[in-house]
Amino acid sequence: MAQCLLSVHEFLQDSFIPQVAALCSEEAEKLARKNQLSFCELVRPFCRLSTEVHMRDPNNQLHVIKNLKISVNNIVTQPPLQAAIRKLLNDVVASNQPAEGLVPNVITAGDYDLNISDRSIKASVPWYNTWKETLTELNKSKFYAATTPWFESYRESFFQCMPASDHEFLNHYLACMLVVSSHEAEPVEQFLKLSQEQHRIQHSNDYSYPKWFTPNTLKYYVLLHDVSGGDEKRADSIYEEMIQRYGTQGCYLLKMNSRTSSKGTEEQIPDPWSQYIQKNNIHSQDAYEDGSNVVLEKNNSEHVVPVDGLEDYEKEALSNSLKTHPLDQLSDAGGSFDGIDNERPPGTVTETKKAVTGTPHGSCLTLTDHDRIRQFVQEFTFRGLIPHVEKTIRQLNDQLISRKGLSRSLLSATKKWFTGGKVPEKSVNELKNTLGLLYPPEAPELQIRKMADLCFLIQHYDLAYSCYHTAKKDFLNDQAMLYAAGALEMAAVSAFLQPGAPRPYPAHYMDTAIQTYRDICKNMVLAERCVLLSAEILKSQVKYSDSAGLLIRLTSEDSDLRSALLLEQAAHCFINMKSPMVRKFAFHMILAGHRFSKAGQKKHALRCYCQAMQVYKGKGWSLAEDHINFTIGRQSVTLRQLDNAVSAFRHILINDSKQPASQQGTFLREYLYVYKNVCQQSPDSPLPQLPLPYINSSETRVFFGHDRRPAEGEKQAATHVSLDQEYDVESSQQWRELEEQVVAVVNRGVLPNNFQPTQYCLSSNSDNSKFPLAVVQEPITVEVSFKNPLKVPLLLSDLSLLWKFQLKDFSQKQNEEVMEPISNEKDLLSKGKSFSDVIGTEEITEFLINSEETKIARLKLLPQQTGELHILGIVYNLSTIQSTNSLDGVTPPNNVPTGKFISNGMSVRGRQDLEIQGPRLNGTKEEKTSIQYGPDRRLDPIIAPQMPLLEVFFINFPTGLLCGEIRKAHVEFVNVSKAPLMGLKVVSKRPEFFTFGSNTAVLTPLSPAASMNCSAYKTVVTDSTSGCSVLTSSVTPVDFGCGGGNHPGVVDIPLTDSVLAPGASVQLPLWLRGPDEEGVHEINFLFYYESTEKQPRMRHRVLRHTAVICTSKSLNVRATVSRSNALEDEESKGGNMLVFVDVENMNTSEAAVKEFHIVQVSSSSRNWKLQKSVNPTADKDTKLTSRERAKMCFKVVRCKQSSGAEQSTDKYTFGDIVFGGEQIISSTTPCADFFFRSCLSQFKKKPLAHTNASTKSSSDEAVRLIQKCSEVNLNIILLWKAYVVEDNKQLIIEGQHHVALHTVGTEALSFPQKQDQPEMALLKFSRPEHTAVVVRPSPEQLSNLIKTSLHYPESFSHPFHQKR
Repeated sequence: MAQCLLSVHEFLQDSFIPQVAALCSEEAEKLARKNQLSFCELVRPFCRLSTEVHMRDPNNQLHVIKNLKISVNNIVTQPPLQAAIRKLLNDVVASNQPAEGLVPNVITAGDYDLNISDRSIKASVPWYNTWKETLTELNKSKFYAATTPWFESYRESFFQCMPASDHEFLNHYLACMLVVSSHEAEPVEQFLKLSQEQHRIQHSNDYSYPKWFTPNTLKYYVLLHDVSGGDEKRADSIYEEMIQRYGTQGCYLLKMNSRTSSKGTEEQIPDPWSQYIQKNNIHSQDAYEDGSNVVLEKNNSEHVVPVDGLEDYEKEALSNSLKTHPLDQLSDAGGSFDGIDNERPPGTVTETKKAVTGTPHGSCLTLTDHDRIRQFVQEFTFRGLIPHVEKTIRQLNDQLISRKGLSRSLLSATKKWFTGGKVPEKSVNELKNTLGLLYPPEAPELQIRKMADLCFLIQHYDLAYSCYHTAKKDFLNDQAMLYAAGALEMAAVSAFLQPGAPRPYPAHYMDTAIQTYRDICKNMVLAERCVLLSAEILKSQVKYSDSAGLLIRLTSEDSDLRSALLLEQAAHCFINMKSPMVRKFAFHMILAGHRFSKAGQKKHALRCYCQAMQVYKGKGWSLAEDHINFTIGRQSVTLRQLDNAVSAFRHILINDSKQPASQQGTFLREYLYVYKNVCQQSPDSPLPQLPLPYINSSETRVFFGHDRRPAEGEKQAATHVSLDQEYDVESSQQWRELEEQVVAVVNRGVLPNNFQPTQYCLSSNSDNSKFPLAVVQEPITVEVSFKNPLKVPLLLSDLSLLWKFQLKDFSQKQNEEVMEPISNEKDLLSKGKSFSDVIGTEEITEFLINSEETKIARLKLLPQQTGELHILGIVYNLSTIQSTNSLDGVTPPNNVPTGKFISNGMSVRGRQDLEIQGPRLNGTKEEKTSIQYGPDRRLDPIIAPQMPLLEVFFINFPTGLLCGEIRKAHVEFVNVSKAPLMGLKVVSKRPEFFTFGSNTAVLTPLSPAASMNCSAYKTVVTDSTSGCSVLTSSVTPVDFGCGGGNHPGVVDIPLTDSVLAPGASVQLPLWLRGPDEEGVHEINFLFYYESTEKQPRMRHRVLRHTAVICTSKSLNVRATVSRSNALEDEESKGGNMLVFVDVENMNTSEAAVKEFHIVQVSSSSRNWKLQKSVNPTADKDTKLTSRERAKMCFKVVRCKQSSGAEQSTDKYTFGDIVFGGEQIISSTTPCADFFFRSCLSQFKKKPLAHTNASTKSSSDEAVRLIQKCSEVNLNIILLWKAYVVEDNKQLIIEGQHHVALHTVGTEALSFPQKQDQPEMALLKFSRPEHTAVVVRPSPEQLSNLIKTSLHYPESFSHPFHQKR
């Protein structure tokens, strides 16, 4: 049980106190009414004596009564109705709610951390961890645990409402006060009238109620005197007359109302009546209107306890200081309990309370009058009540002593004489029926019970126990079970209250009494009284398990309120045990909440469910959590606590629910209904947060720019960046390196300090530490990932982004005025469009998410002005559809158009914020030792001014090529913005793959044959008589973008006037060469461009394109150069060499390729050139079918030195040996372009040829000279054609291969073959020798220094038939 404000001894003593009746004249009531009080209410705060009372027991021993309290009530001649009592108890419980504003503490009970709202310091002690030590400490304090004031008020009212019965005398009146005013004409005669009236009520057969303790009831005469308006001498004379008539011990003069009205506004007099006036006893009934005596008219309707007119029973002062019990989670947020019981009449307890508390009490009384009233009660007790009780006990004791000397037979005869010869028959039916035996008032058994009750009331528990024990035996012998149960009940309480605890508490007495009341007597009220008493006693003995069992056994279906309160107290017993049974606590709190709900106590039901929720929450009991949250939501709706209801239903929806789809649908509809009511109550409030669907904020992606255009025929748009592409770390790094490369070239080889790589798509994988840049009039797409955790579909409508925008003009100075931010929240609430000229917001009309589906939505914004944009979240209407027939491909209903869904009519508008947590920081020591997160600014773009926007289209761009194949395509550049474009460049990691042509491209016109055959080369018709002679030309690498300090990977794209105007387009040729390696190649192009106007925020823009090329095998070329031993002629001065070329057709997979034709072999070198073919064929053409090889030999001679030595070192001489009818000009685009680009490594190493020459020794120089004699630096270009059959058409494709010959005698390949990995060898350790290694040339290098020439005739004739 929860801890009470009173100790167990105080509770038991206050449950049974002496009862005193009051009978007042009309004038006396008027005097009391001056203070807005009846006479009984006037004396009630002073009814507890502050001093000890002494009396003599029957053995003439002095008995001390401590802390005695009496009860003074008006006489009511009708017993209270059961319906009135039930309503009274219901109102008492309803009016006591947990105190608000308490700070919860956290205690640990086993594995649970539970909230407790208690202002007591003791409650914060971790009592479950060190229970034994803490229990000793807590028991010393009266406030060692949390309290339940509603239960205490119920219990107090329950004991006050106990009607007087014939089998016990605890609630019978011991005395009667007769109160008369001194202002009456004949006060003494009025006393006589009141005395006669009391005698008539007690002894007349017309009145069976109230009950009186003894026939000769003590009458105490009280004379009220109004000091402020009465004659004090007359009052004294009347009092003297009373003394002569009734004696000093039987009368009293009470002077009151000493306070005048003028003094009432000056002095501050305490009001001790406030806490008592609101818990009015049902036994008393005050006629406020006319002040007439209610007992004078028997048939007065006021006798039937008009409960609606009762004053409030809430203990206001006590409730303010009481505590809520453990596990209190939900404080009363409503502030009123008008929603407790919807069936209650308008005259509720709350209204009565307001009326009562607004009226001041005791306004005519001073502190002296307070002391006079206190003295009056004390005098009445000392001089009247206690002597009367002492006398009555002696009389009853004398009867008991005389009874002990009689035999049982004589006693039976005496009892027979007393009872008129009636002897009860002991039948089985009568044993189980308490109505089968009634004792007369003079029966000896009842006299013993009367003495026992009287001793109990004056705290003489030893004598009381002895009498109860004796009476119990007699009642059991007579099978008077009702009487026996009452004796057992009070015997157990007396045994517990005996000082010094001479005997243990007989709990079995109480168990027997409870069982008898409940099962035999069918009196649940008396059984409940036993349970309340025994449970408190067992709790004080730390027998929480027994107390809980006792409380649970009395729960039944006849009273939901009683069952709810007892189940709640049983739950507290479980949590107060040595080993707290927390789950039992929660289970019984659920049961208590259910019974509270049935009893109409909605607030208490809500509180119980909330307290139990702390145990079930987060333990994996999802079904229990759903049930509790659903009930909390329902109760909160009933109490009009809509915010709490929304919170409870929200928990049902956001948890991982295991409910079936139908139940989840019910939960969702309830949530939407409650949420709609909340929104209707405050239509102007900000948009609320919705729990569904889930949003994975970390997966939110932001894309800046237009969507990619689809391919149109032969036109293919650049791939650029889109939300459909998956993030690749390597690819992202490559794009970054390419951008850094081109920016460095533009800035003269230096990367700017404020360089920020362009990011078009921001995600959790990108670097979001800086504010991203967007451009005016270019859309911003936000991709949001939704997840529906329910098994029912969700329909989102009018889905759009919520944003805040700060206008800012970046072209002005920094000291401009800061404007207020603009937000579209109010627009979205009212569905307006007032800010569309600032930020255009796209709206998705319908967005359906099927059950347990994860689905993405792409929402767009179109900024129209520059500034700082902050994307806050999303706004949408949440609803469900009527039927799921339109899902999963099933035919929708007839009245539903395709792609449309019917909402169930319940729709709420709300928002969800997009809050993205940045990456965890791990750079400094402080960041490593703590948990810190960096910013994530992907949703906070800066809107920059207008910039050019480039779109690139590739025309006839191939997807498959042969290795070395040359293909011509076209590229179209379009400026789709309103700003001009300049500085167009392209950068790639594979510059050997493409070329836009060189400066010499316009020098040689296309031949007619080349245009007819759609050849990618520039050709010239050759003379058929020229044979295989060489045709030469010279160019420099600078003409093709190589050498001369140019970065080979960055290519300038030629534009007219170097500017592309807004809306203009230009189409340029693009030559492609298939990579030499077979397979699939991804080649990245990064197009770089700038605006003609320099922008501070965005200096350049880039466009990405990834080309995917699949290459197949074509030719494999091997070449070797060697010294020629032939005699030198005039053209070959300076030496000549032979080049052996071995060509093999490697194409086997492509059946469409019939054969390859080698149409030309060219050379490119600074020093060497081809002179002629040594083995010309008759066909002037070399054909290679599949897996065929061809061997060719060419003579190479040195180039003639020109007059300018500088020009000779920079220029490359191209020599062409043509095998067909047309010469391909190898020194022009695209042949020379691809040659120079494929040999980029040579040009990078060229400046290192003569470095550090001064530091070399003479021997190294000699070796270097010898090595140089073997160097050739000759490049062979093999040009070929192939015939391909596609779609029954024969196509001619062209290509070229390059072989770089560096050293005499060393074989070179057009593409290096993959080498097998060497086998693993044992690791060898050797000691290094510090000896100088002499660099010596190899024998091959030395042999090349000697040149031999063989001279012999070409033919020789020998007569073999003559000489052999």
